[in-house]
Amino acid sequence: MTRILVAYYSSYGHVRALAQAEAEGALSVPGTIVDLRRIPETVPEAVREASGYVVDDTPPASPGDLAGYDGIILGTPTRFGMMAGQMKQFLDQAGGLWARNALVGKVGAVFASTGSQHGGHEATILSAHVPLMHFGMVIVGLPYSFAGQTHRDSIVGGSPYGAGTIAGVDGSLHPTEIDLAGARFQGAHVARVAGRLAQEDWARDAA
Repeated sequence: MTRILVAYYSSYGHVRALAQAEAEGALSVPGTIVDLRRIPETVPEAVREASGYVVDDTPPASPGDLAGYDGIILGTPTRFGMMAGQMKQFLDQAGGLWARNALVGKVGAVFASTGSQHGGHEATILSAHVPLMHFGMVIVGLPYSFAGQTHRDSIVGGSPYGAGTIAGVDGSLHPTEIDLAGARFQGAHVARVAGRLAQEDWARDAA
């Protein structure tokens, strides 16, 4: 069985909706097991309540669990053109995995939500790819075989780098059906690629 982790950080629910679609896509591939996990929150409860953060009872992710998966799909909102601090802190705790090459050859993918069409959507995903490459992971995006990302009649998220959605500056927008379809496509794409790469013996390439 191919094991896929979809781990996300979401303040207002947009990224969580995409994460659920990513998981659905991965599960559509026969022989795939998917775990959906949230990145632990660091914002104090009083601030979350005052800011209208959504309550999320999804089980939390643990950095130490990453090595048990063949593919890891990360979801994050944009914070000033980069991944959220919660996601960065989570990845910063995976130094032990890096030290023993525990993630080498595993598939990594990223999806994101931004407030506006040019609010750092691609920059967020591309910058999130950097630590995954330091781990030795194989990056998978959202290929143009998903034709939805060329849709021109309305604003949609997503790019060749990963699925996404536009939340609006006030968070009032919701993922469109095209956004969700893109996330499902990416999830399935990751599962297929991870299933093939999982057969390789990456330890033999160590020098």
